[in-house]
Amino acid sequence: MSDIQNNIYYLFDPKLLDDINTCNFVGKITLENLGSHLKVRPLCLSDYEKGYLKLLSELTKVGDISYEQFQARFNSMKSCSNTYYIVVIEDTSTGLIIGSATLVIEQKFIHNTSSRGRIEDVVIKNDYRGQQLGKLLVDILIERSQKLGCYKISLECKMELIPFYNKFGLKQEESYI
Repeated sequence: MSDIQNNIYYLFDPKLLDDINTCNFVGKITLENLGSHLKVRPLCLSDYEKGYLKLLSELTKVGDISYEQFQARFNSMKSCSNTYYIVVIEDTSTGLIIGSATLVIEQKFIHNTSSRGRIEDVVIKNDYRGQQLGKLLVDILIERSQKLGCYKISLECKMELIPFYNKFGLKQEESYI
């Protein structure tokens, strides 16, 4: 039975997460020792009902988004192949999305028509923080961007989070407006 028949419609092919090498991950948690009730996968259309937007509201203002709006944005992002990689963590014991992070790939003419990766919207549900799940998501997105050949990976964060992201080899740069 296909994923569509199972009502699973992924933002990107889940097989792209199969070749993630967790040997050099910053955190102690990896895809192999995540636990039986936590599952890392691409965002699904059905995650609307699994609390994805509520999770994002722990990070920033989301707004009152209808299912139709969510579906339209999801399909718009999906139609831009090789651009949007939203990875979520689902707690299968509750059926809720408890973590998420986004990698956006910008295609460039510079650096011999290379790409730049931007990590955005990293959030872990408050009850699950302190378990290195955020580190796992960032590690996954960095590995994915490297496999895509990005010449640079960047993100914007609050000042107090800079030491967290420095652990991944990301460095603070000056002169942004």
